[in-house]
Amino acid sequence: MKKTNPSGENFWRSLDELAGTKSFAESLHREFAPGASEWKGFNRRDFLKLLGASLALAGLPACTRQPIGRIVPYVNQPEQLIPGKPMFFATAMTLGGFATGLIVESHEGHPTKIEGNPGHPGSLGATNIFHQAALLDLYDPDRSQAVLQHGQPETWDNFVAALFDALERQKSRNGAGLRILTETVTSPALHHQIQTLLKQFPEAKWHQYEPANRDHVREGSLLAFGEIVEPQYHFDKAKVVVSLDSDFLSLHPNGIRHARDFSNLRRARSPQTEMSRLYVIESSPTVTGSNADHHFPLRAAEIEEVAFALAKQLGASFSNSIGNANADWISAIAGDLSEHSGEGIVIAGRNQPATVHALAHWMNDHLGNTGNTVTYTECAEANPVNQNTSLREL
Repeated sequence: MKKTNPSGENFWRSLDELAGTKSFAESLHREFAPGASEWKGFNRRDFLKLLGASLALAGLPACTRQPIGRIVPYVNQPEQLIPGKPMFFATAMTLGGFATGLIVESHEGHPTKIEGNPGHPGSLGATNIFHQAALLDLYDPDRSQAVLQHGQPETWDNFVAALFDALERQKSRNGAGLRILTETVTSPALHHQIQTLLKQFPEAKWHQYEPANRDHVREGSLLAFGEIVEPQYHFDKAKVVVSLDSDFLSLHPNGIRHARDFSNLRRARSPQTEMSRLYVIESSPTVTGSNADHHFPLRAAEIEEVAFALAKQLGASFSNSIGNANADWISAIAGDLSEHSGEGIVIAGRNQPATVHALAHWMNDHLGNTGNTVTYTECAEANPVNQNTSLREL
């Protein structure tokens, strides 16, 4: 508020000041409002005493003896290393045997940040939660610092000596007692090394196992095509996506690329004015399900029946006891897929049985999606096997 007079403008901070009330006149003579200098029986002096004592107690732990630490300069400083200036390294990290290109930021030999490699088609410069958590694992105090034998630290030289002694005893038996257990292998170099070892020991066996494996995915393609192939999904071209218990935006070997491609069709902007639609039928909450336009929670055992019913709506013929699930939303999904022939994707989750994967392949082919939104390549695994069966054999 202001009032103009010949000598200039007058300003007031409140209506009380403008009116010149008695309460405002009294406040001019007090530093604080009434009661501000007293708090639950404490005056301002006592409060400052307690505050000072609290600060003194808080600083007491700093008076303890700290371990002596010395900063030692490099005797022979590594080439290209400048203290305080980060270095960046291109590398790759495997999850379930499938590699993702990464860029790692390092300070004086210590990795500090992980980002995706923009030049890698699987990441396009992005990462997921597993890649970010891998950096913390490098500094885990429980991480093994040495080779262990029966829980006790051993030297690497002793391990190599013991290994060669065991291999020497296997030569006369052609490796009949030798077993190799690995995770999923997609590396051509590692595959070549294992095959070289197996040639030296013809009776030896190679086993692969991962707790969260893709046995159903492999068996589904084998059931549909007669051979194991790797489906490649192009979500940047799909206008309708149907997920049969598949978390393709997260828990998928190509999940990072899927998320990038899928999000590109979820932005309604010129010249693109329509968004893609996502139908998710799942048994437990997932990242993909949280992005669904239409979400249908079902028990895991019920999804196979829905897959048969959806295929039947699209023209597949089964016996009277299969594919009889009848729901309006199944018909709506089938109609939407048919209207967008060649522009849709039906994808099954790795936990679903092989029949669901085979049905998804049939539906994609029947709808004309194969060759457009879905393509098939050779299996990326060096030695694709049923991993549960392989572990039982071991």
